Amino acid sequence: MSRVAVFLLFVITIVRAADVQYCEENAEYEVKVKEVYISPYPIARGEPATFTISANTGRGISGGKLVIEVSYFGWHVHSETHDLCTETACPVETGDFLVAHSQVLPAYTPSGSYSLQMKMLDPHNKELTCIRFSIDIGSVPSVADM
Repeated sequence: MSRVAVFLLFVITIVRAADVQYCEENAEYEVKVKEVYISPYPIARGEPATFTISANTGRGISGGKLVIEVSYFGWHVHSETHDLCTETACPVETGDFLVAHSQVLPAYTPSGSYSLQMKMLDPHNKELTCIRFSIDIGSVPSVADM
């Protein structure tokens, strides 16, 4: 196998594009999400994970926040809110932009499939978009578990 093929195989196994759904199927959100990339995939407990959201907007966005809700087997287990301008460059210009969020999950996080909901709100708390997608937390123990 060539070096390029080995490299591509490695990249495919550590980055995954999540299947994204809008929270409301017929809603006309101002921010359209194209893709969500998760790296590494599956996510390892106690290790950094990065979520990169590729999106498009028809108007400039001066600021706002991201609200993330996490569920495990249908049970709400975690919420967090982030300043939009710490996750992307503000002001967000009309057109394509990226939102990137990195986080280390605690070593005690149970392995399995989780559901995430992410809302993007403008400075006046108007919902710009709302998406849902699933993530898998791997069962491989982290260094902190050893």
